[in-house]
Amino acid sequence: MLEQFVKGLNKTRGAFKSRLEGLFTRSEISPDFFEELEEILISADVGLGTTLEIIELFRERLKEEKIKLRDEAQDILKALLVEMMEGEAASGLVSAPSPPTVCLVVGVNGVGKTTAIAKMAHLLKNEGREVLLAAGDTFRAAAIEQLEEWAKTVGADLVKHQAGGDPSAVMYDALNAAVARKVDYLICDTAGRLHTKANLLEEIKKNYRVLGRALEGSPHEVLLVLDATTGHNGIAQARYFQEAVPISGIILTKLDGTARGGVVIAVKQQTGIPVKMVGVGEKKEDLEYFDPHKFVEALFL
Repeated sequence: MLEQFVKGLNKTRGAFKSRLEGLFTRSEISPDFFEELEEILISADVGLGTTLEIIELFRERLKEEKIKLRDEAQDILKALLVEMMEGEAASGLVSAPSPPTVCLVVGVNGVGKTTAIAKMAHLLKNEGREVLLAAGDTFRAAAIEQLEEWAKTVGADLVKHQAGGDPSAVMYDALNAAVARKVDYLICDTAGRLHTKANLLEEIKKNYRVLGRALEGSPHEVLLVLDATTGHNGIAQARYFQEAVPISGIILTKLDGTARGGVVIAVKQQTGIPVKMVGVGEKKEDLEYFDPHKFVEALFL
């Protein structure tokens, strides 16, 4: 997993490493040290608010540990960054008391939602889980066909209706099928764009209610897919979807395509939602459970 992170974070690591190597030298810690670190974090898309919080906590830790030299401060910073991203992510996906575990996946068009669902199915199947997909995006042209092709590629069954149909009816039928077939996971796709934002949120709410009525306690996970390359626009998207449903985790896609991977830290700090999975490449194998320790280690290698 560390190897995958190192490879997938190549752009972010390149931007971080060159500057961090010059920062953590044998010289003494001075005010310039914190100013330079602030610039590095902001340039990595950690965001001003989160960066200032990191700097303040970092200063306190260094004072507590009586650390005077820059090179001795690196491990303190690494531990602090891990702490800020830890939480529910460490335990991976929630597992229902009895199958199926129902995952409702939301996100705007263009973030890689359908591909993320397929990669998630592949990951779960590699763990020996039976997976069923629900083609709930009945509004976007070719969305059903796209998910159907991916389902064939990863070897998962699919429940679908006609394009333009009622997404909630797809959810209902898929959940009944998941129960009848005793599958481990049902992953439900949703629309990423309707005619107005209000319509999209109402449709997501309806999907959520239908699943809850059909099976008590479901959906067990509501996962928001965000594109890492969009930076802080993703945080605005998270707050937008939180208005409709309780988001339990984030799937951060295209992390390999940005030199500003600090958005991983910012997302957790500014939304309170843990990053549970990350996409670090184009292949079906390139979705990983997010591990804060591995992520930070990869950044500093």
